[in-house]
Amino acid sequence: MSFGAHTIKAAVGSRHHSKRLGRGNASQKGTMSGRGGKGQTARSGGRRRTTLRTWRMSLLKIPKSRGFHSIYPKKEVVTLATLERVAKEGEAITPQSLHRLSVVDRPLSGVKIVATGKIFKALTVEGCLLTKTALAAIESAGGKVTF
Repeated sequence: MSFGAHTIKAAVGSRHHSKRLGRGNASQKGTMSGRGGKGQTARSGGRRRTTLRTWRMSLLKIPKSRGFHSIYPKKEVVTLATLERVAKEGEAITPQSLHRLSVVDRPLSGVKIVATGKIFKALTVEGCLLTKTALAAIESAGGKVTF
């Protein structure tokens, strides 16, 4: 078979016929052809622009956001009890390792360890923020903290 302009065909599904409008009411697209009523609104560009009245109604539907909202994401909070449950003895705890353990969802937003619960394992914590009591608890359990 020779290759030429007469043998090239379009890919399957790449070409389709547009819907034929105004071809009788049996086609479900007759009479007004999906353009609503008659007159100005049936013509192209025949709609009125949004006015101040419609803007006011749409603005009222937007929920109010008052006060200051920081653009920075909040830190993920991890408790000492969670670390005791998921971490192994001597393991290095980083935001990425906590993400691998399915403890935090967004490791890039930062992790803060708080002193809720008790910890008995010696862990090495790296790249996480800690409260003072959490820091003291980790160090008293024999762990190390590097920032």
